[in-house]
Amino acid sequence: MTDDRSPPPVSPWWTPSVHADRRPILMARNRIETAIRGYLATEDFVMVDPPGLQRSPGNEAHLHAFATLMIGEDGVEATRYLHTSPEFSMKKLLAAGERRIASLGHVWRNRERSARHHPEFTMLEWYRVDEPYTAVMDDCIDMIRLAAETTGAKSLRHGGREADPFAEPERISVADAFERYAGIDLLATVDDPDALAAQMRAVGMAVPAEYNWSYLFTLVLTDKVEPQLGLGRVTVLDRYPASEAALARKTADDPRVAERFEIYACGVELANGFGELIDADEQRRRLGLEMDEKARLYGERYPLDENFLAALAIMPEASGIALGFDRLVMLATGASRIDQVIWVPVAD
Repeated sequence: MTDDRSPPPVSPWWTPSVHADRRPILMARNRIETAIRGYLATEDFVMVDPPGLQRSPGNEAHLHAFATLMIGEDGVEATRYLHTSPEFSMKKLLAAGERRIASLGHVWRNRERSARHHPEFTMLEWYRVDEPYTAVMDDCIDMIRLAAETTGAKSLRHGGREADPFAEPERISVADAFERYAGIDLLATVDDPDALAAQMRAVGMAVPAEYNWSYLFTLVLTDKVEPQLGLGRVTVLDRYPASEAALARKTADDPRVAERFEIYACGVELANGFGELIDADEQRRRLGLEMDEKARLYGERYPLDENFLAALAIMPEASGIALGFDRLVMLATGASRIDQVIWVPVAD
């Protein structure tokens, strides 16, 4: 006998009983925010408030923006975008003379909605002038521990996985992670997609009929490497291939890799940081390549922010990082979905 009954409807988030269940997590979110703002104040960061509306939303090939029209008093329309990150605005502030700045605010990314993604979310981004990228790396580890302390969590939890935020974090290069978890000698394949494809086939991975190096890199990273990161303790995945770090400077000892890192816990990416690239000509070239790839894959491209490129000419050396604040709250509270930690989720 079959059961033809429909599943019970899911009550909306604003139903009093649903909100009552969500409210303890949301209050924990507020406490974590207060604690992190206190940390930033102790470290002499100036909180800044970049505008969301921009000429360019960012120029990474696989990030998708929300577009709108700005209409002047003369009735002339101009396309503007909601930013995917406050990075361009904050680097202009560094060029203007600020030395330690942070922003905690909303950013927007289209085509992103899942248990870990939300089209509008909160990003914590901060920069240190004349300090190595390990400084913002250390900041981030401190903030992860602070979030756990604030909620009383002895471990971060997500999807049945746990990570001890108080343990010494693992720091591993992307190349070493590819060798360990996928059996691939990544740096031997740089700029040679066929060589990477051959290594993937040798370890039993499927290779699509059409590919480039970046696409294959992402396949291995997401399928083989990322699920193994941040298990038991936090992982810092360091020294990305230079071609996968459009906004980061290359390392001094190996031009094949860059001063880019990501921080993981429970297999979830929490943060993305750089030793910042300040060569305007090289930055223009890299962003142009990103937009060429975007046009090839998605049939669209975003304009370059010429003011941002001009500001790089006077921007001092700096390190910066962006942390997904909602994801941090999710792991510190054990929430299973990102919309559980957002006060008002975006309507479907």
